[in-house]
Amino acid sequence: MKYTGQCDPPLGPVNDPVKIGNVLRPVVDVDAAMRFSIETFGLAMKLIDGDRYAALDAGDTTLALAGPTEDVTGCMPAASFKVPDVNSALGALVQGGGAIVREPEQGAHEVRAVARDPWGNTVVIYGPR
Repeated sequence: MKYTGQCDPPLGPVNDPVKIGNVLRPVVDVDAAMRFSIETFGLAMKLIDGDRYAALDAGDTTLALAGPTEDVTGCMPAASFKVPDVNSALGALVQGGGAIVREPEQGAHEVRAVARDPWGNTVVIYGPR
């Protein structure tokens, strides 16, 4: 494969490909957003952590609703990549032209960091504590 255009990502070796763990959607009211998603789209509840966070089953991925105290992206929706080692993933991201927005920090359920890819898109990188 070769680079084919401005919107294509840089190609390079992938040692351990990861999947999107969830799509993070910051919301003002977790309960209202959760009810909307369940009633409108028929999503099933996976987890709820009070007014902080809710995870809904959206097929092959999870819709993660983050309340104001869990909004790590500054109200930006983001793909969240679950990786075995957050620091290594951030190193690869920076080497590929991305930038770290928030250094790794202990969340309620994992270690997470916020970054931007080379095109300015917000991504969350998270993994085990």
